[in-house]
Amino acid sequence: MTTTHKVHPEQGSATVAGVPTDKVLAEAFLRGDEDGCRQVYERWAALVHNIARRALGDSRDAEDVTQQVFLAAWQGRRGFRPERGNAPSWLVGIARHKIADAHAARARQARLAAAARSEQDMHVPLPEGRLAQQTVDRVVVRHELSLLPPAQREVLWLTFYADLPQSQIAARTGLPLGTVKSHARRGMHTLRLRLEQPAH
Repeated sequence: MTTTHKVHPEQGSATVAGVPTDKVLAEAFLRGDEDGCRQVYERWAALVHNIARRALGDSRDAEDVTQQVFLAAWQGRRGFRPERGNAPSWLVGIARHKIADAHAARARQARLAAAARSEQDMHVPLPEGRLAQQTVDRVVVRHELSLLPPAQREVLWLTFYADLPQSQIAARTGLPLGTVKSHARRGMHTLRLRLEQPAH
């Protein structure tokens, strides 16, 4: 199946066998062209994913890093300087930072899991209207997060892994702040109940 790629008029015939060159795609990406963004992802996502998988040894973590890399690239595209290097090199540089973040998150997760296992007082009520950071630090682990409903999982993921305050989570997700707080409260309540259950 042959895919036809759009090329802007000002790009002329900067294609190889009808496919835009790396330079053309980078220029479209820098302009904020959404189709260019999609094509950049299609062309180099496998490269980023393979690097992340080799570094992290886990396909799921590699997928997370790949998504983070392209989101960061899109948000920071004005910082890309073609004269300093090509698009793949720039993406690989971002990937290295995200991989380092993933390793740091793993270390923190291990510490939190150990803290959760040894935590004796799991009955401290959540303050009304906000998510207690100390509770997040105590009980959030990736496996338990994966069992939550999608909305609760996203809110807690952004709270813990992205270190975002609830006002920024509301802005990023488009949810009202009150809804973000509600998802956080309910998600934490579910996590606490699950962690309090005796192991079988």
